[in-house]
Amino acid sequence: MTDPTRGGGIIAKVAAGVLDVPAADWDACAGRGNPFVGHAFLAALETSGSVGAGTGWQPAPILVEDADGKTAGAMPAYVKGHSQGEYVFDHSWADAWQRAGGRYYPKLQIAAPFTPVPGPRLLSQDMAATHHLIAAAEAITERNGLSSAHATFVEEAQLPFFKDAGWLLREGIQYHWFNNGYESFEDFLGALSSRKRKAIRKERAAAQENVTIRSLKGGEIEERHWDAFWHFYQDTGARKWGRPYLERDFFSIIGETMRDEILLYLAEVDGKPIAGALNFLGSEALYGRYWGCTVDVPFLHFELCYYRAIETAIELGLSRVEAGAQGEHKLARGYVATPTWSAHYIPDAGFRAAVSDFLDRERRAVENEIAFLGEVTPFRKSG
Repeated sequence: MTDPTRGGGIIAKVAAGVLDVPAADWDACAGRGNPFVGHAFLAALETSGSVGAGTGWQPAPILVEDADGKTAGAMPAYVKGHSQGEYVFDHSWADAWQRAGGRYYPKLQIAAPFTPVPGPRLLSQDMAATHHLIAAAEAITERNGLSSAHATFVEEAQLPFFKDAGWLLREGIQYHWFNNGYESFEDFLGALSSRKRKAIRKERAAAQENVTIRSLKGGEIEERHWDAFWHFYQDTGARKWGRPYLERDFFSIIGETMRDEILLYLAEVDGKPIAGALNFLGSEALYGRYWGCTVDVPFLHFELCYYRAIETAIELGLSRVEAGAQGEHKLARGYVATPTWSAHYIPDAGFRAAVSDFLDRERRAVENEIAFLGEVTPFRKSG
């Protein structure tokens, strides 16, 4: 990869990986609010081999340095050889471009790998550096003959930067739970219709029958717990993706480097783990990430992934729970259809026009769906 830009006392360059950037420098740009763009998470992906050679995710983090050589901005970026592990699906774009004689891969992906969590993609506290990061991504795309650049799951506050630069915006849907000042889980249930309250209580009772659920965090999580969770994660990965994205070492690494930001729920029968759910803690949200099981217990998935997460968010005073991609079944559990966003840079004018037309039509459909889903929530209707 070539260094993209130099001018006005600002230098933008591509590093070989996040591991090549001092953690203090990276985190000074990323802040502490979202764990998935922090140095520890991204470095664990590289150290474990979950990204890098042979994975189709080649790290290419973009850095902006000021005239004194200080890192003023960063962007988690990867050169992608496929479209796996992104959760914003562009396979049809790739097919159309390749049918027209183009070469869609490689492309530039600006993202937290395997993590459909909205967050900052322009890591900087400096406005000028933010604009230079976008310009650098565009220059990398063009100078290296890449088909396109994609910033996925961009937090809404950063969308204007991409829009002003002329990137195409794409809207999606997730289901998030919002803490409306609840004092307890029962307080939350009180906001639901009577029928939904009864259904959730029955689900929780069934899930907990003959099952012991443990909540582990920090140093309480031992290698034996990660071994058990790895089996659960493999089972889910094999069914959803064909093979798990994350390597076993990833979990041991974050167990050391992110111990204060992770929370593991394990369900046991007779002292043996049968299911687990891994969560990450941000400054404002609890993020449900990975789940799996070896024994099918009715409603246990809902208990570990949704209800326990809500309880923890209320206990910690967090504003919301983000429980991952997809899942209209989350609506009945108090989660709300919420828009998500991505931004796309396509240099070729003809291809860009075709994608723009597609996105206009898709956006109308998504907005109609969100409006409809907003009418079918389980909450008591006012009046």
